[in-house]
Amino acid sequence: MFNKIIKRGNRKGARGDSAEPAARPAAPSSSSGSGGGGGAGGAAPVTVNHASRATAPSPSSPTSPHVAPSALATNQAAGAASPPLLEPLPLLRDVAAADRPGLLLRKLRLVAAVFDLSDSLKHPREKEAKRQALLELVDYVQAPAQAAGANAQTRLPDHVQEALVAAISANIFRPLPPALHESAAAIDPGAAPDEEEEPYLDPSWPHLQLVYDLLLRYVVSPDTDTKVAKRYVDHAFVLRLLDLFDSEDPREREYLKTVLHRIYGKFMVHRPFIRKAINNVFYRFIFETQRHNGIGELLEILGSIINGFALPMKEEHKLFLARALIPLHKPKSVAIYHQQLSYCIVQFVEKDYKLADTVIRGLLKYWPVTNCQKEVVFLGELEEVLEATQPAEFQRCMVPLFKQIGRCLNSSHFQVCL
Repeated sequence: MFNKIIKRGNRKGARGDSAEPAARPAAPSSSSGSGGGGGAGGAAPVTVNHASRATAPSPSSPTSPHVAPSALATNQAAGAASPPLLEPLPLLRDVAAADRPGLLLRKLRLVAAVFDLSDSLKHPREKEAKRQALLELVDYVQAPAQAAGANAQTRLPDHVQEALVAAISANIFRPLPPALHESAAAIDPGAAPDEEEEPYLDPSWPHLQLVYDLLLRYVVSPDTDTKVAKRYVDHAFVLRLLDLFDSEDPREREYLKTVLHRIYGKFMVHRPFIRKAINNVFYRFIFETQRHNGIGELLEILGSIINGFALPMKEEHKLFLARALIPLHKPKSVAIYHQQLSYCIVQFVEKDYKLADTVIRGLLKYWPVTNCQKEVVFLGELEEVLEATQPAEFQRCMVPLFKQIGRCLNSSHFQVCL
């Protein structure tokens, strides 16, 4: 009887042990390595959505507008991707010209895989293989004949360009981490950004820099045909680039500034859309959030664009000055990007002196009342604008201007009254 009881207890224990593993696959897998191979153990990270943080679609999502079918198939099979990622791929220069497009696609599938770069111990071999592929692709896109041999095809086939843009999109278009200023705003909504705060440096930047290099080389390459490339570097791609300007890493914003400026210069069909999209970023910053990390970089791009405006100036450019640039004096953080803003404003006045009255009256409208440091900044810009102003335009705004200067002379702040 005792032996029967012991055997019955063993059977119950075996059933309990076999039932437990069956429940584990139901737990959500980690999204940090969604494109990369081998779901890591542990609970899935919680994504915090912020008003100023646009959540980019997952590179493996079928609805993503910049994922080629080949890259999509690779990401969908990410769960068992480790052996293919470690498959040794020859150099482009070592294969025949006829086999090169196929090898390019295989390397781009490897580049499209996304890994958790915050942990250097996860998938080190796959990450190194991807890094080597990125380095070779950067050299190839920059100079195909040198990277793959004298008989290399100079222009990339259409399907290779599609896979290239899809691989780039899978890496750079991602949810940005919660900003430090958003946490500060939750505590004190009226607090101004700290100009002396240490900039955030993304730990994945060494990897992202190679991807941005690849994008930049693709855009500036003389072998990139804009008629073909505009199908992949389209309006949706530009909008997602603009979303990344809110990155806290200044190195990423510097690359984005260069890339967007090059796209504006090469893709003439996108120019009106890019200007309008930048306007919308400014409007949201001025009238809604007053929090954005990339206003200075966007103004640097616009400074170069304004410098190339033809005369007589179009009405849409004058409206941009009145509705977007001048109201940028309103936010509390104007001192952070004021140098770039002042350059854009002065460019308008130098190109068309009749705009001086509009600019001066706009400055007087947003003149600070209690912020003496901001008042010093305004006085410096006003001096530059007056140097480019003609006497006829000066007489139009002379009365309200001298009234404001009189109030400055009575200021208790020594820099303002002097």
